[in-house]
Amino acid sequence: MNSKNNTRRLTIMALFFAIIIIQNYVPLLGYIPVGPLEVTTIHITVIIAGIVMGPRDGAIVGGLWGIVDLIRAWTLTSSVLGNIVMKNPLISVLPRILVGLIAGYIMVFLSKRSMQHQLAMVISAVIGSLVNTVLVLGLIYLFFHGGSTELNKINIPALLPYVLAVAGTNGIPEAIAAGIIAPLISTPLLRYTKFGQNK
Repeated sequence: MNSKNNTRRLTIMALFFAIIIIQNYVPLLGYIPVGPLEVTTIHITVIIAGIVMGPRDGAIVGGLWGIVDLIRAWTLTSSVLGNIVMKNPLISVLPRILVGLIAGYIMVFLSKRSMQHQLAMVISAVIGSLVNTVLVLGLIYLFFHGGSTELNKINIPALLPYVLAVAGTNGIPEAIAAGIIAPLISTPLLRYTKFGQNK
């Protein structure tokens, strides 16, 4: 990569970093409180980074989201469960890295097979969103289904059906939103940035 392209890449990455931080700390931009959970829109930014910049940079942007989420869990009051479960980096960081990584790899894979770019972006965005939902919920179950000292303060039997219902009903709309919004934003960006893409 020549110096001009490297400078452009770093500039765009800095913009993604700034957007991620703003979404994390400005109310209702990245997290929308719904009962004990928060509906997220930040995954769309990470997916766009994966589509536009490629899997490596998508993973880096996702990693930043995860690290900021981990910091929020330790320093801020977010949601009833968020301050407990997101303190585990395997829940707060790992899935977010994989969102950008997988969305980026799927976009590269489908582009190499000459799939129409709009369709490739929709598929990448939907799968990237589902990766976040499935991994976060799956890891929460894996680590906390037996309870914990902090979770003992919460009436889990009464709360669990509600949490699962909200998570399930939010996961699908989040994937649909990603499938619509990510291609709309990625399309003009791809005209100027082709990192990670073989077109």
